[in-house]
Amino acid sequence: QVQLVESGGGLVQAGGSLRLSCAASGDPFSSYAMGWFRQAPGKEREFVVGISRSGGRTNYADSVKGRFIISRDSAGNTVYLQMNSLKPEDTAVYYCAATRLPLGLAGPGRYDYWGQGTQVTVAS
Repeated sequence: QVQLVESGGGLVQAGGSLRLSCAASGDPFSSYAMGWFRQAPGKEREFVVGISRSGGRTNYADSVKGRFIISRDSAGNTVYLQMNSLKPEDTAVYYCAATRLPLGLAGPGRYDYWGQGTQVTVAS
């Protein structure tokens, strides 16, 4: 098992940037592919981006390609989400998640462990 804690959310104006962090503890961090999901009010949770166990491969949702960047620091057991050019439609609670499956096999519905989320609000 792995425990995940997100941080870095907040209020930002449209066009601004935020960096989210996800700190992992428990099982070896390198055992997991990691992902970020988000859930807006009145909507279901959606996949944002995933990163492989090695950090060498990533998958981005079309809605964030070119604006968001995921990275991981194995030594620090942390995964990051750099969010640039933020839009009001990015407003959501953002969740960090982990899966033991390789990134290419995991799929958005196959993440096993979740953080409690961090709120991101983008003002118009």
